[in-house]
Amino acid sequence: MSTSSQPVSRSASNSSEDSVVIENHMPFSRWFREIGWRHVVGVIALVFGAFPVLYVISASLNPLGTVASTGLIPTKVSLVNYQNLLSGARGPFLRWYLNTIIICTVVATAQVFLSLLGAYAFSRFRFAGRRGGLLALLLIMMFPAILSMIAIYTMISQIGQVVPAFGLNTLAGYSLALMGGALGQVWLIKGTFDTIPRELDEAAIIDGCTHWQVFRIILLPTLKPIIATTFLLAFVGVISEFLLGSIILTDNSQKTLAVGLYGMLVGDRSNNLGIFAAGAVLTMAPVIALFQYLQRYIVGGSISGAVKG
Repeated sequence: MSTSSQPVSRSASNSSEDSVVIENHMPFSRWFREIGWRHVVGVIALVFGAFPVLYVISASLNPLGTVASTGLIPTKVSLVNYQNLLSGARGPFLRWYLNTIIICTVVATAQVFLSLLGAYAFSRFRFAGRRGGLLALLLIMMFPAILSMIAIYTMISQIGQVVPAFGLNTLAGYSLALMGGALGQVWLIKGTFDTIPRELDEAAIIDGCTHWQVFRIILLPTLKPIIATTFLLAFVGVISEFLLGSIILTDNSQKTLAVGLYGMLVGDRSNNLGIFAAGAVLTMAPVIALFQYLQRYIVGGSISGAVKG
């Protein structure tokens, strides 16, 4: 009796599984309308974003280094462009690289630190002119930077007459000019400050902490994701800055990568493409390395469990 019932139960379970599979099967038209179109858009975006990168890498590996001989897939692969670039035959590339790393690190660190202080004040304190200050910061961020170039040039020139170390054609003067956007991250960081419960501040102040100790010991560890994000944004913004650097930095030994590579390309656009592309590929290295290092802070970091109910 039991042996005869087992095949019946197995056949019943198999038929039920088949019916579930048939019911879960989605027609292709419906799958494409609900899910499939996202894959198509993703592939198109990937191709659109990868095309210029692949073209630059292909141009850097092209030994001829001309526009006419460069394609998406290189016919010949050589590192001669990198050798010429690193040897200094076309300019002090390593010096430009060092200048860029120094300026990006100093300016990005100062921008994030000052933005943290400003965001903490606007988020945690109530004072006269608070709303007006936030609105003024927003308007300054919307102001086109190109319209202030003449004013910045004049300001740096006059500062250099008093303090030559911060004048024109100096890395310190260029860094000082870039500090004009030091509070550009206030709104972004303030939004994160507003999500942190005020009970943390109140509990720390009751225990005897000052506002600086609350900021440094309690709040900063919970802000690692936004600090990493804003530092990366500031670093990328400084490393890609060209217009202001081309005005202030004229000495060949004081130039950054963007200014130096442009000066190398403008002499002969047709024949210097390979060296310019090699410089562009090497410029990607610090940004990629920084992103890989900060990725754990951007992905991680949470204040869950900080306040016990």
